[in-house]
Amino acid sequence: QVQLVESGGGLVQAGGSLRLSCAASGRTFNYFTMGWFRQAPGKERECVVVISRGGGVTYQADSVKGRFTISRDSAKNTVYLQMNSLKPEDTAVYYCAADYGYGTRAAPEEYDYWGQGTQVTVSS
Repeated sequence: QVQLVESGGGLVQAGGSLRLSCAASGRTFNYFTMGWFRQAPGKERECVVVISRGGGVTYQADSVKGRFTISRDSAKNTVYLQMNSLKPEDTAVYYCAADYGYGTRAAPEEYDYWGQGTQVTVSS
């Protein structure tokens, strides 16, 4: 069983920054493709960015390009989402997800493991 625990959410003004962390339990972190998703009230869960086992970005939503950066630290079993130049439309619950599969993997149904989510609120 794999557990994912997100942290780092909060309230920030537009233009500000936050860094989300997702810590994974177990010894299989290096075998996971990791994704960050978000879900705003009344909207479907959408993929923000995906990082492969090797550390390459395989997917990034157009809405966050140039502002959000994903990275992973195998020594800490942790994946990060650095969010800069935040906008009110970035407000959502952010989830990290893990899957053993390859490729772009931008669809929520492709992931087997999910964290509990962390709220990000951007005020105007």
